[in-house]
Amino acid sequence: MNVPLLDLAPTLDEQRQEIIDAVTRIIDSTRYIQGPEVDELEKEIADYCGVDYGVGVSSGTDALLVSLMALDVGAGDLVLTTPYSFFATMGVILRLGAMPVFADIDPVSFNIDPDRVAEILAADTEKRIKAVIPVHLYGQAADMARILEITAAHEVPVIEDAAQAIGTEYPFAGAAGVTWMKAGSMGLCGCFSFFPSKNLGAVGDGGMVVCRDASFAHNLKLLRNHGGEPKYYHSMVGGNFRLDPIQAGVLRIKLKHLEKWHRQRRENAERYNQLFKDQAARSELPVTTPVSVYREGSGAGADLKNFHIYNQYVIRADRRDRLREWLQKKNVATEIYYPLGLHQQECLTRRFTPPPMPNTEKAASESLALPIYPGLTPQMQEYVVKSVADFYR
Repeated sequence: MNVPLLDLAPTLDEQRQEIIDAVTRIIDSTRYIQGPEVDELEKEIADYCGVDYGVGVSSGTDALLVSLMALDVGAGDLVLTTPYSFFATMGVILRLGAMPVFADIDPVSFNIDPDRVAEILAADTEKRIKAVIPVHLYGQAADMARILEITAAHEVPVIEDAAQAIGTEYPFAGAAGVTWMKAGSMGLCGCFSFFPSKNLGAVGDGGMVVCRDASFAHNLKLLRNHGGEPKYYHSMVGGNFRLDPIQAGVLRIKLKHLEKWHRQRRENAERYNQLFKDQAARSELPVTTPVSVYREGSGAGADLKNFHIYNQYVIRADRRDRLREWLQKKNVATEIYYPLGLHQQECLTRRFTPPPMPNTEKAASESLALPIYPGLTPQMQEYVVKSVADFYR
């Protein structure tokens, strides 16, 4: 059996003709930059996230970059973030001449540890940290209630890196009970990627920033178009970060199916969890499955919430690299997210030596992503888990 890490064909087939018709309509319109498709997608994503504004941009990376630019982050500034993320989270900081400061991760969720955030902000007596970027890794939200409480005390804005987490919900506990809020809606702004492999993926690159603040949204729109308004008059230096209307048209179609795809990924995750549990009952299996930290105790109807959208299904495994080689021979594709912490990347370590991040480094040596996409069959999942179990026997 062959099990790819990702197969976009099953979901594409559902909307193939609708997408072709939309692309044809956009081409025939001759509106190839910005235009109504982008405007409508911005409204629809903002509404989906429960915020007031959406600003379409050229990629998830540029969503992070333009958000930092809107805060005037630059040379001499610091930005606090996680060391366990895709390179873009750190790359945008370095591109602006700022430097990252890392708070190690929580070993259960893989997300930034709020205790470390509190320690670092308390030690920043010179107030050089201009923003905090938590990453909602793998499709599960960071502990935003604690992060926002800590950052508010230090008056530091929060940019949510929700590139892997559109639709993910986080439970805020209050006097009236639990209020579930969407990733991207809790900080100053939230940044999304529409890279094709994401739960909501375009047919190329694309991204978006969502926020509640009208002035911030206006600045984002200026910055994505060279800082110009009106045309040829530039009040700030921006860049060319515009979202392509063909991508917007495709995303508008796919957005209507997103909740169904989230549900299918959760169902696949539950099946994996049970299959691994069954295998472990037969013989010892040195594999840890992902923990949905907000599911238990979250009240009635918790299963209806997107407590995890499983952009990736990541296990921790003993002898991870040898297991991956074994699975490759069994025609099971996997990926390592991520083999190095950001604090270990050469482009940073040439400049200075960051402190060790033990939880990140351990995760980097153990984590392995298994196929989780909609369209993955139960038979495929059974084969994946049996192949893992066979390696350890």
